[in-house]
Amino acid sequence: MATRGLFITFEGMDGSGKTTQMHRLAARLRGLGRTVLETAEPGGTPIGMKIRRILLDAANQELSPTTEVLLYFASRSQNVDEWIASALDRGEIVLADRFTDSSLVYQGCGRDLGVDTIVALERIACRGLKPGLTLLVDIDAETSLARARARNLAQPHCETRMDDQSIEFHRKVYEAYHALAAREPERVKLVDGRADVDAIERQVWSIVSAYV
Repeated sequence: MATRGLFITFEGMDGSGKTTQMHRLAARLRGLGRTVLETAEPGGTPIGMKIRRILLDAANQELSPTTEVLLYFASRSQNVDEWIASALDRGEIVLADRFTDSSLVYQGCGRDLGVDTIVALERIACRGLKPGLTLLVDIDAETSLARARARNLAQPHCETRMDDQSIEFHRKVYEAYHALAAREPERVKLVDGRADVDAIERQVWSIVSAYV
């Protein structure tokens, strides 16, 4: 009988370094002979990347909260159907840079759409698929914005719409992430994002090694 794969997600504020840590973990796992799929939300699939351009384009400030959350879940649904579910069925390890938890904190809490809205959309788009482990790379809202804006200045691009939100919005997201970790401590593991990159990698591996 085929072994079901492992679904691990990376969550955190923008600029937390979660993407770098996901790539490092993928490289380590491949070095151990594991087959790994890396993906991201929004994005991942070719269709998802087209949705991502709409969601993160700084020109689209008029995007309503409801449209925003529906687009995020449209990207996620395509990712699950096209990539994630089949990789898990093959027994692979799937690493995702954001998943439904991001919608919960950014749209459910940050946009005040509510938890029930996110749960209802998750049921439709993901059909019960949840990560077995979530690594929350933890930095505060002020550090997040400073890092994100420094990155955007160094590498000019149009994907800054979420970075352009108010500090109050980002503080709500930060608080929602911590509330999530408190509610689901068995799944959501906090990683200190203020440490240097190598130290964060060691923290991540100390958690993940128990699962693989």
